[in-house]
Amino acid sequence: MRKPPPGAVLAVLAAGQFTVMLATSIVNVALPQIRDGVGLSDAATTWVVNAYGLAFGALLPAGGRAADLLGRRRVLLVGLGAFGAASATAALAASPGVLIAARAAQGVGAAAIAPAALALAMDLHPPGPGRTRALAVWGAVSGAGGAAGVVLGGVLTRAWGWPWIFHAVTIGTFAVLVATLTFVPSTPPADRAGFDLAGTAASAMSVTALVWGLTTARRDGWTDIRVLAAFGAATALALVFLRIERRAAAPLVPPRLFAGGRVAAGNLLMGLFGSTWIALFYFLPLYQQQVLGEDPLTTGLGQLPLAGANMAGAALAPALARRVGTRAALVGALLAEAAGMLWLSRISADGGFPTDVLGPSLLVGVGLSIAFVQLTALSVEGVTGADAGLAGGLVNTTRQVGGAVGLAVLATVAGTVTAHAGGHRPDPEALTSGYRSAFAASAAVLAATALLAARLTRRTPTGPTDFTDPTDAPNPAARPTVHGPH
Repeated sequence: MRKPPPGAVLAVLAAGQFTVMLATSIVNVALPQIRDGVGLSDAATTWVVNAYGLAFGALLPAGGRAADLLGRRRVLLVGLGAFGAASATAALAASPGVLIAARAAQGVGAAAIAPAALALAMDLHPPGPGRTRALAVWGAVSGAGGAAGVVLGGVLTRAWGWPWIFHAVTIGTFAVLVATLTFVPSTPPADRAGFDLAGTAASAMSVTALVWGLTTARRDGWTDIRVLAAFGAATALALVFLRIERRAAAPLVPPRLFAGGRVAAGNLLMGLFGSTWIALFYFLPLYQQQVLGEDPLTTGLGQLPLAGANMAGAALAPALARRVGTRAALVGALLAEAAGMLWLSRISADGGFPTDVLGPSLLVGVGLSIAFVQLTALSVEGVTGADAGLAGGLVNTTRQVGGAVGLAVLATVAGTVTAHAGGHRPDPEALTSGYRSAFAASAAVLAATALLAARLTRRTPTGPTDFTDPTDAPNPAARPTVHGPH
């Protein structure tokens, strides 16, 4: 049988990542229609989003480790099957419990798809220009998937009703599954060590408690007894996890993963970066609908410039890194995104999309995609083939958890400012004040992340940057030895 071209394999794997990101945001603009159609309470409506995010974020390391132990293609296929079946169930759901359970099952499938697909893409492209281009594709589809979800959600909800957002995801998922069977070659397990079930359980429960506490804090306040109990449980379970990992013969997160410092730095920076990513796609549609008065379709179409800028930035990322170096590209991209967020902090209650949203969306989109490409590369650099799936799951987890923490904090900031400005019945001016404060805080976080990135990736007197790419070296003899997944 003829071996499929690497470009076709990468396209299939990227389509899997696109589907995962699409499902994250496609429900956002349809939540009012979903609430009325299924009979959800206001509190339960938030769990249409949270159930997916909780299962996805909590199980990503386990999904990555399973891919390393059982074979990445096999785990990818199982994840796609589970994801597609859960999407079909959500489309047919007639009760709140079934819908929320289906969304959680979607998250479980996504936790297998994302790390397995990324590890397969890294297997396909060893360190060098090819991998940089592959990560650029990854950055483009990740950002475009989030933006496309808002667009497609608005279009489908208006045309045929909310169930079609899940029907569309179902059709797309099974198309990717068929393409995976056709184009992606089978892979043997990269590691035959045992599975750390106790560590996986402790890790998943700790992340679940943390995200649940943050989500509840947005609604009930940070001093609510349930919120405090959730944070306490998350801390206790994290300590249990660390104790298990020290004693486990085959730990879920082996210490060797952080031996070079690159993975630790990449995940720390990705967590800070992710804290503003999810918030952007939360506050921007709210401003467009609640202040500018746009309908879901118009709001969705308003995400197209952001998606286009995101794809353009991802396409430029490899050439930019070669020209100025990966360190400068990362720091510059974070500062550009911070500038875009600062620009958004000047939105007005009587503004419009062309004057208040379009320009900063383009700047944010370019900076976001370039930074994502560089941070993903940093988070998997130097990782051996046996740990590639785990590294992919870990960086996705830090972005998801960072996003949950960031959204909870920024929503609290925005809500406090809005309440102070408008009381119990906030007007558009009060809402705008809250959104401005959220964007200004996001700009500050991104600027601080850029400074930290400059420090963590600085050159030392005895060697190259912590964050190196073979394309950065001035000649072949100067290229660092980097062991990537094979």
